[in-house]
Amino acid sequence: MAGCTPQHPKHTFTVEHMDPELEEWQALEYRTIHSECSATRAHFILSGVTDEATTQKQLGIPSSSITKQGVESLYPTPEARKRVCLLDPKGEKDIGPEDADAFDAFLFGGILGDDPPRDRTGELRAKGFPGRRLGPEQMTTDTAARVTRMVVQQGKRLDQIPFVNRPEIKLGEMESVDMPFKYVKGENGKPIMPEGMLQLLIDDMDKGLDGLL
Repeated sequence: MAGCTPQHPKHTFTVEHMDPELEEWQALEYRTIHSECSATRAHFILSGVTDEATTQKQLGIPSSSITKQGVESLYPTPEARKRVCLLDPKGEKDIGPEDADAFDAFLFGGILGDDPPRDRTGELRAKGFPGRRLGPEQMTTDTAARVTRMVVQQGKRLDQIPFVNRPEIKLGEMESVDMPFKYVKGENGKPIMPEGMLQLLIDDMDKGLDGLL
């Protein structure tokens, strides 16, 4: 109908969990991705977990979003993988709004952020998924998913999204921590982070950021 906003197909956002344990840092990110996907009618899958029941209890999200299956089982054929976009710093080009129709699913490596980053996304790249870049800076997994949704669901290009890079987060009157990641900038000018992340940083202040990564 005239005047209607074009509707992109419902996308799946798949995070392949790539660490042996599920840390609280990651749990906060995964809960956030699930919540934001649900709010935008996208589907979230956390794949490659060791124990589905334990993970579901820890995250508090539906069991239908959690699976032991790895991405090689979820997307077993070359034809299926052609429709799955791997968000990859070494992808062939930047992600763009046109990728909303080119892909059915978007794949992220759920790893604790490394600073400097290691190329663990290469493990997924080797499985034959076409790649798209989000830019050269390291992002948290929830930020990568958020940016991807802004591009493919809202039609924004990367240069239209406001970012804050390596922000200093105040933890108290005298304490702060420099986060080695790039975040989407919220309307208040602050980086968008998962609910509970600030408190986690405060609770772990004595450990230093290295205790989280």
